[in-house]
Amino acid sequence: MIQILNEDEHARARATGRLVGSILQELRGRCRAGTDLLEIDRWAKSMILEAGATSCYVDYEPSFGRGPFGHYICTAVNDAVLHGRPRAYALQDGDLLTLDLAVVKDGIAADAAISFVVGDRRDPSDVEMIRVTERALAAAIDAATPGARLGDLSNAIGQVLTGAGYSVNTEYGGHGIGSTMHQDPHIPNIGRPGRGYRLRPGLMLALEPWVMADTDRLITDADGWTLRSATGGRTAHSEHTILITPAGAEVLTLPA
Repeated sequence: MIQILNEDEHARARATGRLVGSILQELRGRCRAGTDLLEIDRWAKSMILEAGATSCYVDYEPSFGRGPFGHYICTAVNDAVLHGRPRAYALQDGDLLTLDLAVVKDGIAADAAISFVVGDRRDPSDVEMIRVTERALAAAIDAATPGARLGDLSNAIGQVLTGAGYSVNTEYGGHGIGSTMHQDPHIPNIGRPGRGYRLRPGLMLALEPWVMADTDRLITDADGWTLRSATGGRTAHSEHTILITPAGAEVLTLPA
């Protein structure tokens, strides 16, 4: 199903997006060497419930996972890139951490992810990989105008990622979002311009370029959820939820 939001839903989408962006900003500020991933999950739970929102993850049980996810946020460290299930692990100086958060408030979902290096020990290649995913996300947002096609967004992302020397996995990518977290259409992180669904005002999309340092192949962790680089290399992931308006893409998941 591809959902087109009405004007009343636009206002609610903006509020949910600001909430997601603000929670991620707050969590990033709290993360330091010694912070446990389960502590991050507890913080996320508290913030979501305090805001009167609902986690999209706790009861989430898709075909690719093993049972309900059971946590409030995805925490992916170093070679983990997607669906990182929180566990008892204390972050170390120099760890590359991705936080991915999706909530529903007042009937509308929003989804975003940020990657950053914890502490003071920053490998320049990690910093550059994160910046590449951010540039790819910005390119897709710029391309997301009414009348453009999904292939234009995929091509914008893919041009940045492959231009920086990364191979692109097409199993997981961006997606439609609205009253539920995952909707049609699927938005691969590489594609041909001029192809696919034509963007319309009221369409809400989650765009999420992600890369692994030296492969495009994923393996699933023993927890049945966490997706890791098959080579053990570092990874990065950036995501925003956007709303297509007559003037172009409005980024909803910026912090308030």
